[in-house]
Amino acid sequence: MINKVTLIGNLGKDPEMKTLPSGAVYTRFTMATNENYQVNGEWQTKTEWHNIIIWRQAAERAAQQLKKGSLVYVEGKITSRSWEDENGNTRYMTEIAANLFRSLEKRENSGGGYTSPPPPEEPVDMNGEKQQPTASGSTNSGGDTTQKESYDSEGDADDLPF
Repeated sequence: MINKVTLIGNLGKDPEMKTLPSGAVYTRFTMATNENYQVNGEWQTKTEWHNIIIWRQAAERAAQQLKKGSLVYVEGKITSRSWEDENGNTRYMTEIAANLFRSLEKRENSGGGYTSPPPPEEPVDMNGEKQQPTASGSTNSGGDTTQKESYDSEGDADDLPF
């Protein structure tokens, strides 16, 4: 069985980092993804909102690096939970427990302009450990190289959602 989610979208608000009594750190944020499609020749956009939670060292990184509006790549799994609110009603939440994230924002240099894209970072998992490359020589860093190559190879630009 597989429970895997891959998202690229923008943060809806600044990340909120919290610490549990046990000392475990987590960061939560909302993320918007857009789907563009045509209806009767008119382009439509549908926005989906996702609740994201990140744990441990990656939570601290996310709180430092991300901000409202940031473009971010997230990999994780769908989780659900329920609780009873103060009125005794059972509440439910579905969220993405991220095990990998990467900011897709350009980095600014000290001169105020944008630099060329940085070299790819070493992918790390949520515990801060470097990931090993796969047999094909790539890692599951969440970079957009594979996606871009697959889009380019499809050929028909009229079907692109943007």
